[in-house]
Amino acid sequence: MIDFSVVICTYNGSSRLPEVLNSLKKQINTENIRWEILVIDNNSKDSTAKTIQEFQFQWLFPFSLKYVFEARQGLAFARQRAVEEANGQLIGFLDDDNLPISNWVASAYSFGREHPQAGAYGGKIIGDFEVNPPQDFRKLASFLALVERGEKAYIYERSQGILPPAAGLVIRKQVWCKNVPKQLFLVGRVGKSMLASEDLEAVSHIQNAGWEIWYNPDMLIYHKIPSWRLERNYLISLVRGIGLARHHIRMTRLQVWQRPIFILLYLFNDLRKVILYLIKYKGRVKSNVVVACEFEFFLSSLFSPLYLLQVENNKRTAKSPRSQEC
Repeated sequence: MIDFSVVICTYNGSSRLPEVLNSLKKQINTENIRWEILVIDNNSKDSTAKTIQEFQFQWLFPFSLKYVFEARQGLAFARQRAVEEANGQLIGFLDDDNLPISNWVASAYSFGREHPQAGAYGGKIIGDFEVNPPQDFRKLASFLALVERGEKAYIYERSQGILPPAAGLVIRKQVWCKNVPKQLFLVGRVGKSMLASEDLEAVSHIQNAGWEIWYNPDMLIYHKIPSWRLERNYLISLVRGIGLARHHIRMTRLQVWQRPIFILLYLFNDLRKVILYLIKYKGRVKSNVVVACEFEFFLSSLFSPLYLLQVENNKRTAKSPRSQEC
């Protein structure tokens, strides 16, 4: 029986994985915890498999290091495969650019034992920037999965409309298996598509089932952010993908009978934000990257229902017999 599984979902992470694995080798206060490391290779085209094999060949630690290949592209597929393959009652997700502090495993495991009603819980995520971020970057921090919500643990209330990202997220395996669909609507960024928020969709299902979602600041990780992830084009495409997925996340959090009413309310509110933002900032949308990203988020949120309707129609067409024959 394994108490805790650390899962690293990766795509072409050969150059990034060694630093993450080395940080996990240095975990402290885990003598009484039975844990494992599981790397999910999400259809990488680089030498990720070879990198893990080299680590396994030299592995002399009491906790195991396992490798699983998942051919279906998308983080949603990788995480679902991780849940199926993990042996731990608690599963902690790390991205291949996340560096946990030395007591991350111990803190994550003890928090789960102390809060049995927590179906999922995330920690504090601080950016490790290769270059200095732009002024007022804190307004965009959440889009890069950076989370700093103080030094006290608390519950993410439904009324807040906020949930933790998958980076550093811990879930209960039985809770995920019982409440999260094996096939989510959102699959994650694939190819040129930046449509994201598949992690929020999964956590929403857990919260909808009545489980508590917590923030635990003792679970600190550093998120390495290279310079290219602060470039204007990347940030805008990132924010656009999150905004375009917003309608689905909103609807997932509502009862079926509530959705027609809230669709109209959200539509009106998003349109109002777009108009007010244009009036307030005018020409700064083109000159200021933070302003441009905020505007893009409001705009893509406004068009999210229509965009997702098109995505759904495309999926149905792809599944039709005629489409398969072609």
